[in-house]
Amino acid sequence: MAKQLSDFVTTIPDFPKPGIMFRDITTIIQSPEGFKMAVDQLCERLKGLDFDYVVGSESRGFIFGAPVAYALGKGFVLARKKGKLPRECISETYDLEYGQATLEMHLDSFPKGARIVIIDDLIATGGTTKAICNMIEKLGGKILKIGFVMELEGFKAKDTVLKDYDVFSLISYPGA
Repeated sequence: MAKQLSDFVTTIPDFPKPGIMFRDITTIIQSPEGFKMAVDQLCERLKGLDFDYVVGSESRGFIFGAPVAYALGKGFVLARKKGKLPRECISETYDLEYGQATLEMHLDSFPKGARIVIIDDLIATGGTTKAICNMIEKLGGKILKIGFVMELEGFKAKDTVLKDYDVFSLISYPGA
């Protein structure tokens, strides 16, 4: 039987605390077959979509987004942690479970009106992705689609935080 992308995800019970089933996506990345499968499936989901740039967030959004941009002949834009980009930036602060974080993008990441796809490894609460959406829209970009390798459905981010966007995930797990 042919392998599925989910076959490359390692589930670790009781991490980081009892009762949590941690879905480790790094085992997809370390497997040549799993990594190729993930990138190929992301590209397939974007087939026929007319867009200009892929935006990926630090750090695993870089890992999946950059090869998608390369394979489809698109530019790749970095959304990085505050203080990591050298030119003038736009920033967006968002809430984490225990505090806040800030992402930045260069002001000249793409021209106004650019058609954007966001690619990341995981959607849980959607906070990071919503911060990226806010920056893209402030810079005049149009978000056409947002893709994730894995989704934790229990957070319901696609139906709440990201409800205004066209969002897909390659694999999904119930719960949070």
